[in-house]
Amino acid sequence: MAGEEKAANNWLEKAALINLEDYVYDLPDEWIAHYPLPERDTSKLLIYKSGTISHKHFYDLPAHLPSDALLVFNDTKVIPARAYFTKDTGALIEILLLHPELPTRIINDAMLVKHECVWECMIGNKKRWKQKDILSSEVQINGETVRLTASYADYDRNLVQLNWSGEHNFLEIVKALGEIPLPPYLNRDTEEQDKQTYQTVYAHHDGAVAAPTAGLHFTDRVFEKLDKKGIKRAFLTLHVGAGTFLPIKVNSVTEHKMHAEQIVFSRNLINQLLSSDKIVSVGTTSMRSLESLYWFGVKLIRQETTDFWIEKLYPYSLLETTLPTGRESLQAIAAFMDSQGLEHLTGETEIFIFPRYKFQLCKGLITNYHQPGSTLILLVAAFVGPDWKKIYTEAFDKNYRFLSYGDSSLLWLNS
Repeated sequence: MAGEEKAANNWLEKAALINLEDYVYDLPDEWIAHYPLPERDTSKLLIYKSGTISHKHFYDLPAHLPSDALLVFNDTKVIPARAYFTKDTGALIEILLLHPELPTRIINDAMLVKHECVWECMIGNKKRWKQKDILSSEVQINGETVRLTASYADYDRNLVQLNWSGEHNFLEIVKALGEIPLPPYLNRDTEEQDKQTYQTVYAHHDGAVAAPTAGLHFTDRVFEKLDKKGIKRAFLTLHVGAGTFLPIKVNSVTEHKMHAEQIVFSRNLINQLLSSDKIVSVGTTSMRSLESLYWFGVKLIRQETTDFWIEKLYPYSLLETTLPTGRESLQAIAAFMDSQGLEHLTGETEIFIFPRYKFQLCKGLITNYHQPGSTLILLVAAFVGPDWKKIYTEAFDKNYRFLSYGDSSLLWLNS
């Protein structure tokens, strides 16, 4: 273990020298897609494989996937996580729900809580909300007036306690009180159409504060083409957090704070992954989830823990060791779930994927175009290598639309 620690420290010293400026590009506002296209699947699709680039439309995607591919989707659903309270003085306080703390940290369960709960939040205009102040609001649910209060459970940690009258669960409260939180770079207010357009058509499990935007392009038409070709699909749930939008502001990228996100896998998904050699991740959130799943299997094999928690730099601590194959890792997880009688596995990950990371499960990635100098650019650069610049230059030259509501790409792993 001492040798592993020394090797990891040596590598992290090298990783700390990654120059973030090498992953920054100029993104004028006019290149950002502030609104979606009228039809989701008419977005442009850049295809990258072995250094070669071609241009299609997203509805062409099935024709450019092998028939034995397995597409893995993130079926999280964005909740109206941004709420506003007005103080007696008229001061407007914004609360953005990030993650439940009490009575449970399991997001799916937290949506069903009644009467009271505590969430970690981002708080706008916090200087106007004093520590002992209690905010209140009223909402209408099925013709019933429901009174809601907000107070600090922990001022320093931005933990907010919410209490409400009646027998409504928290998801009902959020839907009545809040609005869909659009990414800050769209620089506009949420509009009624965003309730539909900022969700994937397969969104199912409520709990995200940001959409898995690579999936926004999929339509029934695309799914029908996938089915006709025999391309299989699988689903996992990663509840995307607001941390996905945080820029890297430190000189050493390894010091960037990665916020933990909750993920849920089914036992059936493990079987599907074991049956495929061509796993294609729909989005960076699915990618981070799948790679985190691999490392959980590694932890089980190494008998380190049975708790599903992947620290941001854990993969890099084992760079100089002989690692299990993807199949061995998945088999370990399957055996663990069977021994515990688990049909679903819930964990958390803050995995940070940047250049020199070795991908363990995924061969392909469907993704949009990301902010300069972001953790997601680093992930793409890790996946395709220096050619990420070639890809983005092509996208600019062909007038692609960038960021959440923008165009798409299908990238194949550069080994």
